[in-house]
Amino acid sequence: MMYFPSLFSSLEIKMMTDTLLTISFSIVCAVAGIAYAFYLSRWVLKLDAGNPKMRAIQAAIQEGAEAYMARQFKTILPIAAVLFILLWMAGFWSHHFGFVTAMGFLVGGAASAVSGYAGMMVAVRANARTAQAAKGGMNSALQVAFRGGAVTGLLLLSLSLLSIAVFYAVAIAIVGMEKTIPALLSLGLGGSLISLFARVGGGIYTKAADVGADLVGKVEAGIPEDDPRNPAVIADNVGDNVGDCAGMAADLFETYAVTTVATMALAHMLYPASPSAILFPLALGGVAILTTIIGSWFVRLGPGGGIMPALYKGFAATGVLSAIAFYPVTAYFMGGVGNVSTMNYHLTALIGLGVTLLLVVVTDYYTSKTFRPVRGIADASVTGHGTNIIAGLAISLESTALPVLVICASILAAHSLAGLFGVAIAAEAMLTMAGIVVAIDSFGPITDNAGGIAEMADMGKKIRDITDPLDAVGNTTKAVTKGYAIGSAGLAAIVLFSEYVRSISPSHARTLSQSGAMVFDLSDPDVLVGLFMGGMLPFLFAAMLMKAVREAASSIVEEVRRQFREIKGIMKGEAKPDYGKCVDIVTRAAIRKMILPSLLPVLAPIIVGIVLGPTALGGVLVGTIVTGLFIAISMTSGGAAWDNAKKFIEEGHHGGKKSPAHQAAVTGDTVGDPYKDTAGPGINPMIKVANLVAVLLAALLFSE
Repeated sequence: MMYFPSLFSSLEIKMMTDTLLTISFSIVCAVAGIAYAFYLSRWVLKLDAGNPKMRAIQAAIQEGAEAYMARQFKTILPIAAVLFILLWMAGFWSHHFGFVTAMGFLVGGAASAVSGYAGMMVAVRANARTAQAAKGGMNSALQVAFRGGAVTGLLLLSLSLLSIAVFYAVAIAIVGMEKTIPALLSLGLGGSLISLFARVGGGIYTKAADVGADLVGKVEAGIPEDDPRNPAVIADNVGDNVGDCAGMAADLFETYAVTTVATMALAHMLYPASPSAILFPLALGGVAILTTIIGSWFVRLGPGGGIMPALYKGFAATGVLSAIAFYPVTAYFMGGVGNVSTMNYHLTALIGLGVTLLLVVVTDYYTSKTFRPVRGIADASVTGHGTNIIAGLAISLESTALPVLVICASILAAHSLAGLFGVAIAAEAMLTMAGIVVAIDSFGPITDNAGGIAEMADMGKKIRDITDPLDAVGNTTKAVTKGYAIGSAGLAAIVLFSEYVRSISPSHARTLSQSGAMVFDLSDPDVLVGLFMGGMLPFLFAAMLMKAVREAASSIVEEVRRQFREIKGIMKGEAKPDYGKCVDIVTRAAIRKMILPSLLPVLAPIIVGIVLGPTALGGVLVGTIVTGLFIAISMTSGGAAWDNAKKFIEEGHHGGKKSPAHQAAVTGDTVGDPYKDTAGPGINPMIKVANLVAVLLAALLFSE
């Protein structure tokens, strides 16, 4: 039966008007973002892709990326189908579930997959064009790489907002608000599931290929990185795209979507008499797309020629424009809501933007070649492999302190201004920067591939002198994006945990506060058991991924050794390696090994919730958030620091390439690769999947 709001209620008439206007605005902005992404992709694809050799290399990378993504989607499809049916069938046990909830899951998963895949395929085609554009100078190459990456950033932000706005409008018209909230959370779960598989599978792929190529090519054979004689070089370049483009896009798509729907759910629960609060996140998202488009115009080299400052100009412009534009939106939607002033709500949004800036600065400090941490690891490499590893581990542990303090300060400040909803607004405002952040992130794999193509196509030192600095900066931008993603995931998980607590009915709660909300008492053994089990999950998850990379990389090492041994003339450049064999090996390994760790955050909350109940499950969520945040930051920052320490030495410091210090740095980078690109980033969606599964389980089993 269709649900129609009462025509005689002024509150519901206002809600209908606000809903129609806000959804229309959100859809228009989302369509504008998609249109601009299409314009940028057309601009990139019209450029010259270089000589036939460059085109052939790009085609091989593109073919490998498409083959991997096709296998990944085929693997995910049966799992997604089972979850779709379970969510649909759950309607027989709970009135919160049903077909609309299952459709939300499908919409979220499809939108996440499309944003990652489409953005990645443009990035794959931008790499040779970036190398060719380097003939026109640094700024020409920078523009191609950034605009290719901006397609991914705009698509993830626009498709996420479009899917939420359209689905919200349809769902509320069909089933009403009470069933729409679980359906929105299910949409977030669909995006999270795709993100988890993309992050885990892509991470295993990219680092297995990278580690395998480096161990045999650099260490044993002594040939340069991206040397066409290395049979694993194409697989390595494919991995950059499926891991850092598709994986990161899906990651931040689901983080943005999950934060938005969780904030909407929290607004419905806290301010049922103020429907405009539910629409507020959609309005912020629409404004953010427009500021991202404008901010991208500011990316260009200045008089000093600095690459990172050029990228940060776009980031800063987007942040400043958002800070200004958010105020009228906040005044319209949140004025008078919850006895909190408009300025306080706006300040919480500014806190979210400020957290983004601080996390970027802190991550840049720990991963850039300019500062103490990376140079300290390079210095330690002079005395051997062991001291390099010790220094890198020390930096990875140290790098957790400042980001966590920033997150803690933001939570306290936002909560003091506007309570729990203030924390949610801060997280939402932080995620509105995802478009420009991912544009800067996708710049990294594009420039990495451009450098590889320049090396394989013998474009000469002049071109490499342009692509190498772009690649080095891209390595830092990828690390900065991972720090941003993890920080935003921490705030999003807090909002989700709050939703979980409020989903538990008093009859299922062991301890209640004076307001009737569930309380977790540390003297309760179920809470303690849950905390320990939750704290264990990120460690177990990371161990599975590190082991998967090791096993897959070993297969690549053996294959590269075999080709060097059996295919005569490879080292002299007289015979062509079998690139396809390495691509096939790492593709099969990544698909096979991504399933078990990806199911861990889905099954663990279900088992704990059913066996031990909601109290222990709440402890699991808290433990997962706390330990997961620390492990993720440690691995991503530490791994990037190891990588840039190697690059710092390769620039001629401490003896340069092939020196003992360089050999030690390669060992550190080999350890850091699965840290920063597989295990660390994978924990981000893992935390949110566990929380979303718990929230939906609570709505199914532990609510009225």
